[in-house]
Amino acid sequence: MTTPMTPLAISACTVTSALGRGLAAQHGALLHGGSGLRPNDFGSAPRLGWIGRVDGVEAIALPATLADWDCRNNRLAWLGLQQDGFLDRVHAARARHGARRVALLLGTSTASIGATEEAYRRLDADGRFPADLRRPALHAPDSLSAFAAAALGLDGPCLTVSTACSSSAKVFASAARLLALGLADAAVVGGVDSLCDNVLFGFNALELISPSACRPFDAARDGISIGEAAGFALLERVEAAPRAPRLLGYGEASDAWHMSSPHPDGHGAELALDAALARAGLDAARVDYVNLHGTASRQNDAMEAALVARRFPATTRASSTKGFTGHTLGAAGIVEATIALQAIEHGCVPGNLGAATPDPDCGPQFAWQGESRRVDVALSNSFGFGGNNACLVFGRAP
Repeated sequence: MTTPMTPLAISACTVTSALGRGLAAQHGALLHGGSGLRPNDFGSAPRLGWIGRVDGVEAIALPATLADWDCRNNRLAWLGLQQDGFLDRVHAARARHGARRVALLLGTSTASIGATEEAYRRLDADGRFPADLRRPALHAPDSLSAFAAAALGLDGPCLTVSTACSSSAKVFASAARLLALGLADAAVVGGVDSLCDNVLFGFNALELISPSACRPFDAARDGISIGEAAGFALLERVEAAPRAPRLLGYGEASDAWHMSSPHPDGHGAELALDAALARAGLDAARVDYVNLHGTASRQNDAMEAALVARRFPATTRASSTKGFTGHTLGAAGIVEATIALQAIEHGCVPGNLGAATPDPDCGPQFAWQGESRRVDVALSNSFGFGGNNACLVFGRAP
């Protein structure tokens, strides 16, 4: 039996994606319906569909003290940390609680694999990585979290979550457990994934990439658009930030139905939803907005549309925002968490961009265009390969 959790304050957050750098850029794009997707101009796979690329990542220079961590993924992480005064908020939390009492939990599905790809393309005559990329820690799955710990000066519990597209949603759940157990007094959570050949060619091999900009929940949807992003949030106990929005609940489940497709009836997704609502102490009718996983693949959208139709009243609004950002993979959870938080802050439900002909199986809950309305409770869905599901419930401070 899932029992209600003690809410946590989200005292700071930030996001950088194809929509721009920082929360204001994201809110402006969502408000005015501006997509960040464009024809693929990245790497050795420019013919593969459309992408949500963050401009200027290649020009970012890491501080000299962090030079050993230099790669595209960590440059994107560093760029993301510079936005919305987030570094200052983390430094203040570190001063308040101590570096050992601030946890760091980041989700990623690629980490710095782009640097590893480059290293293999440039093997020397002895078959070894080139000297400038002969940095073993850079090629490890935890390279993102290790880099961020060094960049933020944090010595508390440090965890990398890599569960495909649910990665940076599940970090909220792990952080909540750490704080509940008294192992930390605050937690930096988030995720970063950057474009690389492995992702583009891999999803193309699965025949999941659309040749055009993705169209979530469109009757003729034909695949996803890959994006990249960096996002972070600072979680603390409510007394540290009593007026900040709250993490009210989280739910996790695995349906293990198929390597790359969800359970057709949404069994695992519904288990995660039930657990999130139970921890929040709410029923589905109290949810004002649902940010859907909504990848624009046939199976995911069909499953999620059916789940929304059977669980939420017509008054709940629901939309996918991947038509704005693309599917940012391991960073999708944090990106869409910030969108849910902005829906609460600004009273703005983003439209389901890209769906010219809505799938008739979608119910009255779907917001096909942006809407202005009060949002007190917002839910964010993140569903990964292998049936790894996570749902987060956010709420306005009383």
